[in-house]
Amino acid sequence: MFQETPIFSRLVAERGDIPAQVRGEAERMHRQLAQVLPQAASPHLSAPHNVPGPTPPRPAL
Repeated sequence: MFQETPIFSRLVAERGDIPAQVRGEAERMHRQLAQVLPQAASPHLSAPHNVPGPTPPRPAL
């Protein structure tokens, strides 16, 4: 993704690899959602057909 720098390596040593932890948590949540909502695993999510779309705002009086 990007080339590590000395300051990044030092931060990882001091604080842990936060980006890797966030990616792992996002993947875990995605797997859980895929179990509950199988269509969530699909890269192309679509709105349910029985839900109306957004309505335009009404003009001010």
